[in-house]
Amino acid sequence: MPKFEQLPDGTRHRVTQPGPDGDPVPVFEQRNKFFNAQNLTQLAKDTSFVAIMAVGMTWVIIAGQIDLSVGAIYALASVCGALVLHRLGPEGSSAPTFWAVTAGILACLGTGTLCGLANGAMIVGLRVHPFIITLGTMAVFRGIAFVATQGQSIGGFPQAFRDGIKWETAGGLTLVPLAVTVLITIAGGIFLSRVAAGRRIYAVGGNELASRYSGIRVNRVKLGVFLASGTAAGIAALLSLGYYGAATSGDGQGYELSVIAAAVIGGASLTGGRGSALGALLGALIIQLIQSGIVILGIDQNYSQILIGSVVILAVLLDQLTARRLASAKQRR
Repeated sequence: MPKFEQLPDGTRHRVTQPGPDGDPVPVFEQRNKFFNAQNLTQLAKDTSFVAIMAVGMTWVIIAGQIDLSVGAIYALASVCGALVLHRLGPEGSSAPTFWAVTAGILACLGTGTLCGLANGAMIVGLRVHPFIITLGTMAVFRGIAFVATQGQSIGGFPQAFRDGIKWETAGGLTLVPLAVTVLITIAGGIFLSRVAAGRRIYAVGGNELASRYSGIRVNRVKLGVFLASGTAAGIAALLSLGYYGAATSGDGQGYELSVIAAAVIGGASLTGGRGSALGALLGALIIQLIQSGIVILGIDQNYSQILIGSVVILAVLLDQLTARRLASAKQRR
């Protein structure tokens, strides 16, 4: 009867398997590759960056808008924060740690917020469709990030900043990104469901003209949702800076698809008026589960984009079917 030794990572070590020469040969068999503490913590960390931005994107989609520049905002915010942290860090002027970390945090969050504000201001002021504006700013923001870094990676941050983001429990689990994601999801959900300003977002997305005649300041609502989306991208960029310890202008490539997909899979309707912060978190988790499952099963990772795109199409089709059923139900009444 073969004997096994259970290892911490879920591996079972068979110690009595006979080899070609009759001597015992160790054979490793993987069991429970997914449900172990290290993998689940890694899953939570990888999900957090997209989930935080997906909460902000959900606000935008609920209002009947779209933001294609979220990945570029993420990159520019991380680059700006990295430049400040580098120049005030141990490889720069060696400013006091508290002021260096504070300045880096403000630079990262401030850049994301200003980019979101710029998107909203141009959409409202120029009265141009958000698809066009954010498509343009996606290139502009990423171009600025490339010029600022000359395509180089920026690192050399104060150690205290990295230690704060990568703080580990006694078991070696990094929970800060997960904790921030949960807090933002709860705060976003409460705002949408319990605060009057959040209900106005649903109203604008459901029927902009009726909202305008009802006295809702539609332009202010639109400006606010893009501001929230930019701030969420800045928060995600800040966490990535602390976790990875570097930033480049190429950060966040393809995040636009992942973030919008997470919001849509989580129940946000691209026609506006429907969605939730919790749904955005669950949508981001589903996407990350797909990507992690592909890696664990040994499938070519190039298929991940195909699967994610297919899931988005399926989610949109289900949303359209639901909308048609609701419309037909109203007509019957």
